[in-house]
Amino acid sequence: MAIEEILQALTETDGPSGEEEKVRALIKNMVEGRADQLFEDSMGNLFVIKSGGPEKIMISAHMDEISVMITHLDENGFLRIAPIGGISPRLLIGQRLRLGNGCSGTVYHERIKDFKELDWPKLYLDLGLDNYESASGKVRIGDLACMDQPFKKILSERFMAKAMDDRAGCAVMIEAIKRLPADLPQETCFVFSVQEEVGLRGAKTAAYRYEPDYGLAVDVTLVGDTPKAPTMAVSLGKGPAIKVKDNSVLCHPGVRNHMIEIAEQNSIPYQLEVLTRGGTDAGAIHLSREGVPSGALSIPCRYVHTSSEVVDKTDLENAVLLLEKLLLGRWSEAGVAKTK
Repeated sequence: MAIEEILQALTETDGPSGEEEKVRALIKNMVEGRADQLFEDSMGNLFVIKSGGPEKIMISAHMDEISVMITHLDENGFLRIAPIGGISPRLLIGQRLRLGNGCSGTVYHERIKDFKELDWPKLYLDLGLDNYESASGKVRIGDLACMDQPFKKILSERFMAKAMDDRAGCAVMIEAIKRLPADLPQETCFVFSVQEEVGLRGAKTAAYRYEPDYGLAVDVTLVGDTPKAPTMAVSLGKGPAIKVKDNSVLCHPGVRNHMIEIAEQNSIPYQLEVLTRGGTDAGAIHLSREGVPSGALSIPCRYVHTSSEVVDKTDLENAVLLLEKLLLGRWSEAGVAKTK
């Protein structure tokens, strides 16, 4: 499968935080037979380990996506909802949502005098039902619903879909796993993590279990190339970004400089990323046990946490190439060292 096909399959599969099993099964099928170890932990993280030298590196991308949870069913069959992850209620108006049982509906709001009044208690999900009895036969309190939008290839080799955050990172890791040889300079554990959108939870337990010497998150990042966007030195189509910081981590300078060096040695375009809000699995990995030198490889993405996130094909391809080159070298010889 080409990376475009991988990305389409991943984004069109629902995997809300805490219920990532469909995405996990899909990824397992894609990487089967390409690793020395393949297993899940009790949280639901998927570990894909390739053998190598005595040191260990953990690469993490999260499987979960933003979603909503059903909190109440009223007598007329309308459902009240609450966010799971960072979703703006304003961006949900008129959007289609899909429950785990396949039922779809649309979100709208109660009558309000001013749009500033719009908040979660004002929203409801309409499944086309007429009363409580019909609704209770289709949905239960606590059920989760994801954005209901297909994958689309748009102009200039760009892709649009829900859940690019972080199925784009998962696709990059899957493609790297397929390309890398059986034996690597350091043992490499690819973790497809759970519950990142609600607090980096899967990466925290995965890093504690694996005890890596080095860590790297692969995730999307915001851009500053749209009209009147917040000032940010990341644009679509100019290469993957090497993270300097976000709200969860100050990336280890040794890891960051090593990534820059490898990109420049291999003529891979890259950007430097300073993200003033949000975080990635690197935030959990670098705080595990006594600390882990960590960084992040970021995929520029427009309209993050909406139903129409947009990424660029060349950014994805260069992210795969940079990850591949990083893992073919010995990190300890590059001056990235974990104090024992």
